[in-house]
Amino acid sequence: MTAIILGDIIKSRKNKSAWLEGLKSLLNQYGKSPINWEIFRGDQFQVEVKPEEALFVAIRIKSFLRSIKCDARMSIGLGEKSFKAKKISESNGTAFINSGETFETLKKERKTLAITSADENWNIEMNLLLRFATTIMDNWPSQTAEFVIFALENPQLSQEKIGEKLAINQAAVSRRKSRAQFDLIMDLNDFYQEKLKNL
Repeated sequence: MTAIILGDIIKSRKNKSAWLEGLKSLLNQYGKSPINWEIFRGDQFQVEVKPEEALFVAIRIKSFLRSIKCDARMSIGLGEKSFKAKKISESNGTAFINSGETFETLKKERKTLAITSADENWNIEMNLLLRFATTIMDNWPSQTAEFVIFALENPQLSQEKIGEKLAINQAAVSRRKSRAQFDLIMDLNDFYQEKLKNL
């Protein structure tokens, strides 16, 4: 099983130079372009990751974009890769079909994150939780999202150390963590990984 994240940038003309280079840098951590990830049609992107990393990667992408006052719609497709091409956009399999079909529903249903596997009951449960989570994440101010980036990328750092990197005091770090509902979002990621074992 693999995971395909398909997304597009909301209001992509805003801060294009910032989101484009930043997103490339982030996706580079999950493989090489164009075989593992691609940015295409100006504002769409696709990346293949391990299923257990998929939600974490989506949260990372969202926190990066929110930190520069942008956002993205993203669908996660879980399934198989039956054909591997030189470009991820030309590869195929159920993971690609699931992410593509789910992505088409995002605009219609005004959602920014959804996931699809072969198990319909699993999908219903996870997507209900994602709807709750995105009501939080879609409203992260840039400073809150900036905290989330540092916390996700440096899980070993104390609040004091994160504060030093962000040039703010520990109380401000604590406020941003609380505003982000960071512990709740991480609990959701843990829950997702646990539920994944039952697929």
